[in-house]
Amino acid sequence: MTDTQVLHIGLQAMTMTAKLGAPVLLTALLVGFAISLFQSVTQIQEATLSFVPKAVGIAIALLVSGNWMLHELVSFTTGLFDQIPRLLGTA
Repeated sequence: MTDTQVLHIGLQAMTMTAKLGAPVLLTALLVGFAISLFQSVTQIQEATLSFVPKAVGIAIALLVSGNWMLHELVSFTTGLFDQIPRLLGTA
């Protein structure tokens, strides 16, 4: 296994992590921004006000994108398992 192969697998893993984390993180960002905007307009400065909408938004994001995320993760893992003989030099 060469250093190029290790770097390629590491790059694939980081890309997969970014793809899988994006729906949840973007949802939390957008909901948090909307709640912050609402709080600044109405001058309600309650720190716990943003927790429930964020939790609901993240739950909805996971329900909507969970199947895709699971499929991507299984495909990535299957691809890694298929590469094991080639990476070890036995194929």
